[in-house]
Amino acid sequence: MPSVLVVGYDPQAIPGLDGDALRAALDAELARFGDHGIDASATVVVFDDSAESTLVESLTRHPWDVVVVGGGIRKAEPLLPLFEQVVNLIRRHAPQAAVAFNTSIGDSFEAAQRWL
Repeated sequence: MPSVLVVGYDPQAIPGLDGDALRAALDAELARFGDHGIDASATVVVFDDSAESTLVESLTRHPWDVVVVGGGIRKAEPLLPLFEQVVNLIRRHAPQAAVAFNTSIGDSFEAAQRWL
């Protein structure tokens, strides 16, 4: 069974956003993976000292086929160092995984499908 890890920025850490609604959207997207016979999981990070350990634990938990990096990490210029950290941790701890990029939570499945 193919496996996908979705890495995103913790919606609870974004002022002014409805973190519960974003988490529900992420859960719905993970269910879409399951509907297509793909084992999928998500991990969320914040831009602090916990990001590396959180990512390493998630990346080494399973031999992922694809790691999808969310737009929340890539699109915000102040998070550029976090984006670089994410990409380099994927290279180091999940070198077998293809890297994909979504534009929003709702197209994570399509992003992963490009590489499965």
